[in-house]
Parts: sequence; structure tokens; C-alpha cells
Amino acid sequence: MNQSIYTVADNSRIADGIYKMTLLGDTSAFSAPGQFVNVKLDGFYLRRPISVCHYNSNTLTLIYKVVGGGTDAMSRIGRGASLDLLTGLGNGFDLTKSGERPLIVGGGVGIPPLYRLCRDLFAQGRKPTVILGFNSEKDLFYIDEFARAAYDVRVVTADGSFGDKGLVTDVMKNIEDYTYFYSCGPIPMLKAVCRMAKTDGQVSLEERMGCGFGACMGCSIETAEGAKRVCKDGPVFTKEALKW
Repeated sequence: MNQSIYTVADNSRIADGIYKMTLLGDTSAFSAPGQFVNVKLDGFYLRRPISVCHYNSNTLTLIYKVVGGGTDAMSRIGRGASLDLLTGLGNGFDLTKSGERPLIVGGGVGIPPLYRLCRDLFAQGRKPTVILGFNSEKDLFYIDEFARAAYDVRVVTADGSFGDKGLVTDVMKNIEDYTYFYSCGPIPMLKAVCRMAKTDGQVSLEERMGCGFGACMGCSIETAEGAKRVCKDGPVFTKEALKW
């Protein structure tokens, strides 16, 4: 974990209530896709945990949804502002288990951390198939970006306004030949994906976090190996570890 000051290069709305923030600064603490940052915001006691969409040698990309006062304040931060971040938090996805044809399943604001995962798998010569689930066409983001880093991308909306109509599992049930799966999204979606999966896999969980680095124990969950902290022992867990 590192604590660093970053400069906001851009902070723009990319979908209904969804914002993309580009930050300039030190990214050396990141070791795997699926890790997150904790953002300090003026006027708020607790930092806000935000998953990492992408990073390179000096640029960090966050995609987040406005869901409360903190993220609303974050959406109004302008270019050139400075932000205090804790970086390199949590574990990440293990790419070594993917096999040749991994399946990536994302829903809503669970999609951003899967983008770097998809890019890394593609760069290793894998052929990821991606299923992206949204409520409606107005919620879509990063479809084209995933298309450039995947073997196949399938989009599903709950209301049928774009792509297939239904849930990610409605598409997933028709995919036969994947070798492993990765998923991030709402808990009901993750449970359904794990029940339907034909292979082993990994999921990234979302939990309320106080500290973000394992000190407060506020995000503890019960697993097959006992109590684990989502912020420190996760947010990525294997399907087998979760007592669903």
C-alpha cells in the first residue's frame, strides 16, 4: 500500500450517473487487475474505495457511480485538482488459472476492474469472452474498449434496449467452451454466476469498508476458510471459498 498525491487530468460523465476520472501520479503499488484505491475527499471522514479500471506507468483510470454524498462530491472535482489516494489495496485476479478461453462476466459498476483483467489476458494470448450486463442502454459504458481487448463481447440489458434482453446468466448459459471464469458485480448476480458456472473461477466482492486495509474488520465475511476481510484478503475470492 502506498499513499500518494495525484493530479486530476480529467473527470467526465460517460453514462447515466457514471464518471471516468483520469489521475496522474505513482502507480507502482499495483500488482494485479482487481485491486482498488481509497480516495480522501474534503469534508468526509471516511475515504471512498474505488476499483481500478486501468493504469500505466503514470496514469490511473477510475470509473465510478454517483450513489451518495461522497461520490457526488467526487464527480464535481475539476481538472488540475489534487487528490490523496491509498493505492495498491487488496489482492487481485490470478491470471495463471485462466486457461485459453476465459469467460469474464460483469454487471454495472462491477465492470471497470474487469477491463484491465481483459487487457492483460488478451496480451498473454488468451481469448476472453466477455458478458457485460446493464439495466438499460443509458447505462452503457466501455463497450468499444472491451471489444478491442476480447475475443468476443456480448452485451445484455435488463429492459432489452440494447443487445440481448435479460440477465448475464441468460447469455452465460449458452456459452459452452470456456476454461475458467472471472466475475464482478452485485452479490445476487455473483451468486447466480457461481451457481451456473461450469468451471472454477474467481469473483470480486463489493462490501462497505471503513479503513480499506484490514484494520477495522468492518468488511469481514464468512468463507470456507473462516472469517476473511474483503479489503485485505479480497476483494477477489475463488468460487470455492465462498459459502454460497
